[in-house]
Parts: sequence; structure tokens; C-alpha cells
Amino acid sequence: MRERKRARRDSDGDGQRSDPDPFEGLPDDLVICVLSKLCSSASCPSDLINALLVCKRFNRLGVDPTVLAGAGSNLFKIRAKKWSESAHQFLKQCVNAGSIEARYFLGMIRFYCLGNRGSGASLMAKAAIRSHAPALYSLSLIQFNGSGGSKSDKDLRAGVALCARAAYLGHIDALRELGHCLQDGYGVRQNVPEGRRLLVQANAREFSLVFRSFTKSSNLSHCRCSSSTTHDHHGHHLGDQNTRHDDQRYNGCHKDQTQCRSNVNTGPGLGIRLGTGQGYGLLSDFGCDISGPDPHPANGFLVEWFGSKCEPLGFELRMCSHSRCGRPETRPHEFRRCSVCGAASYCSRGCQSRDWKMRHKDQCTPTEQWLIGAVAGDDGGDNFGLGLGVLEIGEAHNES
Repeated sequence: MRERKRARRDSDGDGQRSDPDPFEGLPDDLVICVLSKLCSSASCPSDLINALLVCKRFNRLGVDPTVLAGAGSNLFKIRAKKWSESAHQFLKQCVNAGSIEARYFLGMIRFYCLGNRGSGASLMAKAAIRSHAPALYSLSLIQFNGSGGSKSDKDLRAGVALCARAAYLGHIDALRELGHCLQDGYGVRQNVPEGRRLLVQANAREFSLVFRSFTKSSNLSHCRCSSSTTHDHHGHHLGDQNTRHDDQRYNGCHKDQTQCRSNVNTGPGLGIRLGTGQGYGLLSDFGCDISGPDPHPANGFLVEWFGSKCEPLGFELRMCSHSRCGRPETRPHEFRRCSVCGAASYCSRGCQSRDWKMRHKDQCTPTEQWLIGAVAGDDGGDNFGLGLGVLEIGEAHNES
């Protein structure tokens, strides 16, 4: 009887036995290896979610600790507006599996967004122990600013040590921050030539990274654009609609050189603007600006979390004025202000330097004009900012 039922179940409508599914014969280790590769190279969370929905086997093996342990940073590109307890539980599951990126991402959320300073700092420290450069850099900024505590909790030497470790691992912002510390004698013995050398090295590394990515994406776009042009019934070249849209989005090199107009689709995180005077600072003097790389998903989450008012800042608390940072103050007047206008606040010298190239140099007004406006408006907060503006971003030398 059992053999008869099994034969009926295995047979198709014509009474013939169906071939076994070859996928079912694959060992679990091989499937886990494939899912681990997907998890580490995913561009967004939906890549893994779609894989989990394929079948019950993928759903079971996709959350295996071996798969989640190697998760890449893009897997945690969670939108702040869609933050929920289920997302929190998924991050904790990745943390328990040993994911370094999950420790850093959840640590940033707990420290800055959820106000759980101890747990957030502990998670970032666990990631830093595993030589996670963004975690080391974030911990250095916490030491520089005394975040989560009082002004007396600043530890400049610890901040410099953490920043130096992150710079050694190739973190560009940490390298730039370390260069400013050496140049200004902030937390370390002043060494102007070495500081300037590190600043030049940071700019060169950033330019090389961005330019390589831009060149690769522009080559791919050129192939797409050359194969997607259209013609009218007379055979005249009409061009592609996407190309015309890109021409409007990215201005031409010059009005008298319309043949050089950019029709490049630069892909995520990269964009070229010819002749706009804004964007990547190294090329701004030549009329061709390339925007920098995408921020870490944790910084993107912070920007959206506080920018969309998911969680309003406390009284007299400010955000870092660099649009790609997202770090907020944890106490009033924690960040230093621009020494020229006093209107912009920055969590680090690196953010101040990058924001100056990208935006602030066109908006900054002299101190005298800002002081007159502050006195006329009786704005005590701005007057306090002026008192801090004695260095590039307003930190006194004697604190080192």
C-alpha cells in the first residue's frame, strides 16, 4: 500500500514518474556558501529577502549564523522611516551571529538614535576590536567630543590613538582627521609638515577612489547610450530620451562645446557636474566636480532619522552640518562651530573640511556680519559659538 501511494505521488498526470529536482540534491554546505556570497555582496536588504522567499530551504538556510556572520554593510541599508522592532530583531540576530557590520550599525543606532549610550558604545567597541575602521573612527570622535557625557569626559589622546588605527586601516576620513590633529597640535605633539602630508594623502586617496569608480561607471554608461539611440522615419538621429534627461541634469562642459555635453549615468553614489562649481573640491578649480562616495549606511540612517524628524533633537542640540554625516550633539554646544560665521557646527575637522569644499564656502559670511546679527537678535547660542571659533572649527589649542 505504501509503495502504491509513493508511486502515485511521484508520478505525473500521464502516469509516468517525474524526474527528481536536481536542486534538492545539493548539499546544505553548498547552498550556505552561495547565500553567504549573496549576503556579503548584497546591494540592499531586499536582495536577501527575495532569496529567503524562494523556497522553504532558502528561508531556513538564509538565516544560518554562517550566512549572517559575513553580511556586508549594504545589507543594512535600512530606511529610518521603516525602522521597526522586526528590523531591530534582525540586527540583533546578525550581531549574535558575529557580523562586524551589524555590530557597528546597531551600535550607531543605539548610541545616537535610541539614546542607549552604553550598549551602543559597547557594540562599536566590539567591532573596533575586529579592526573595523568605521567603528574605530566613530569611537575616536566620541572621545574627541566627549559624546554621551560632559566636556570633562573628552580624551584627546585616546581619540588620536583610535583615529591613527583607523587611518592605518585605510579609512580616509580618519586619515584626514589625523592630519588636522597633527597640523593643529590637537591631542598630539604638533607636526605641521607631517599633518599636511597626511591631508594631501587623504585627498589623493579619495580622488583615486572616486575617479576609478566614476571611470568604470562612465564606460558602462557610454555603451548603454551608444546602443539606445533612435531615429525618425527620415533616418535622422534623434538621440535617447534618457540621454536628453542626463544632458539637462548634468550641464555641458561649455555652451560653445555642445558636443562635449555629459550624458553619463554615473550609478549610485557618483555624479559628475561639469561647470557647476560645487561637488568634489579637488576638481572645482577646473570647472569639473565629482561628488564623493556614498556615506556608510549607518550615517545615511542617521541623516534620515533626524532629517525626517523620526526623532526630534533635544533643546539646543544641533546636527553636524556636513550633509553626509548625520551625527547629532548629545549635549548642548558639544560640536565646534565655524570660526568665520558661527552658523555651521561640525563633529570633526574632517567633516568641516569636506563640507567647506562641497557647500559651506559659498554660504559662509564673515564674523563681523554674523556678530552684528547675533547682537541684534540677542542670540546667546551664536555668541557662544563665536567664543569657540579660535581654530579651523573652533577648538582651543590649550585643550590638548
